[in-house]
Amino acid sequence: MNALRETFLDELRDIYDSEHQIVKALPELIDAATHEELKSGLQEHLEETQDHIKRVEQVFEIFDETPKRKKCKGTAGLLEEGAEVIEEELGDAALIAAAQKVEHYEIAAYGSLSAWARLLDKEEAVELLDATLNEEKQADSKLTEVAENVVNPEENEESEEPEESPAKASRQKSSSRK
Repeated sequence: MNALRETFLDELRDIYDSEHQIVKALPELIDAATHEELKSGLQEHLEETQDHIKRVEQVFEIFDETPKRKKCKGTAGLLEEGAEVIEEELGDAALIAAAQKVEHYEIAAYGSLSAWARLLDKEEAVELLDATLNEEKQADSKLTEVAENVVNPEENEESEEPEESPAKASRQKSSSRK
């Protein structure tokens, strides 16, 4: 069990750093977003992420450990990709994809941490980790909802050609006769 405890603490330090990186990066993502639904969802998640940091600190306490950060290279790379999306002004759909990559990373980390805390018989830690895991899943779902119902349909309308091409009109006529 000592090896599992060390693995758990190593991953906890990693996600602790990850959450700090996210708190630092989210304001830029919020500023870059153009749809109000996306901006408000990201702002809400920024506030949740600050709570995630506090929960991780509580988990450290449960394990009688001082909160320490270990550079999270995974989040750093994902946030670097997100910064490129902002710099290249690729739009809200690309911002959502970048944000969801981070969410999926966090979901994997918190899922593992929760399972390991359960094996280490630290139920109070499991509850804290599961609370964060559920919020990460909800954030991912909200991003999907905004993408599917607001951003993607609108960006698709903007990219459609105003006039139909003759080939498209011909295909539509032949398929309506069937």
